[in-house]
Amino acid sequence: MKKYFGLLILWLFASLAFTQQKANYDESKVPAYVLPEVLKCQNGEKVTTVEQWEKQRRPELMELFASQMYGHTPAENIDVSYEIMTENREAMGGKATSKQVKFTFSNGNKEIEAFLLIYIPNKPKGKVPVFVGYNFKGNHSTTTDTTVLYSPAFSLVKEPGNPDWERGNQTSRWSYDLIIDRGYAIATMCYHDIFPDKPELKDHSVISLFSGYNSQKTDPAEWQAIGAWAWGSSRIVDFLETEEKIDTNKIAIMGHSRQGKAALWAGAQDPRFRIVISNDSGCGGAALFRRKFGETAEIINNAFPHWFCENFRHYNNQEELLPVDQHQLLALIAPRKVYVASAKDDQWADPRGEFLSAYHAGPVYRLYGLSTIGTDEMPELHAPIMEDIGYHIREGKHDVTDYDWECFLDFADKHFNE
Repeated sequence: MKKYFGLLILWLFASLAFTQQKANYDESKVPAYVLPEVLKCQNGEKVTTVEQWEKQRRPELMELFASQMYGHTPAENIDVSYEIMTENREAMGGKATSKQVKFTFSNGNKEIEAFLLIYIPNKPKGKVPVFVGYNFKGNHSTTTDTTVLYSPAFSLVKEPGNPDWERGNQTSRWSYDLIIDRGYAIATMCYHDIFPDKPELKDHSVISLFSGYNSQKTDPAEWQAIGAWAWGSSRIVDFLETEEKIDTNKIAIMGHSRQGKAALWAGAQDPRFRIVISNDSGCGGAALFRRKFGETAEIINNAFPHWFCENFRHYNNQEELLPVDQHQLLALIAPRKVYVASAKDDQWADPRGEFLSAYHAGPVYRLYGLSTIGTDEMPELHAPIMEDIGYHIREGKHDVTDYDWECFLDFADKHFNE
């Protein structure tokens, strides 16, 4: 048995090394490409008005992204009940009130549980804006507070002996003090509670609660993990609408990496997210597919076959055949605000491709009379753009840092206070 696991580990490392080797990191090898026009309908008609965009072109793009990439989100409603498990009005040294809320999703025969952790600043007297975002290792990983409970899916996905799963291990990604001191609430949930991030655990996901679910047979346009995570983000908003201290007109969603992909798809579908933030989201997130730089459709579909709908696999090694590209996904968020963040050393996520997506989403924002990124030349490091479409690139690796949060908060301050 030990020999088997040793060989398995070696195979995994070899596969990862081969995948990384296949990726292109040379800008001179980016193929010539033509992006699909964001303001040109499938019948060739040019979009010239907001009404035409909202009634004709936008629905076309939503359907293309659903059927060819993320899968269709079911219209069916799943019952959700809430239970306040803990409340501490003296959290963070008295600066905040914390709550832990159990969500129970039920179809009448089966239940899935998820835990939401909220911190709300005590100082403001009125309603406060809020950031929504998933964490990767469990709510307990975002803080050293020993009263924070382990997330329900923890036992399913925890890797034995891996210190990354220990309490407080990801506090550097969750700048709670900074967020609370700036007057914002923060609501986080472990993304594994919604869809445990392994293909063999789909039966433990919220997808399994919906009518017609068949673990052995999948429709080519059926939603998968990214669609489920996006759906779960909206269910967090449903609960926040019951919180009297939350300003529901000022809800921002922030997603990092694979959750940046889900945040953009959630933002495209749910207008209650007034600000949508993608951090290092890369392939299937903010980066342009047609650049074929860093992670590609083939690489991501082979590594994570449970993230996108099956139709997306048709575009492995032929991204130029996609009827959409990611600048159009960002454009679907208009007229709400969108912010894309990159890291210099995160070439896997293609920082330039992320920036160009934000740049090329501009025509739709200008249709609404909003401000956009004015040039396709990338900004210098640590020189954030704070228009209605925002962007920054910082030093460092694939991560979420205090600098990122400072920029996100500055962007929110500007646009929530307009």
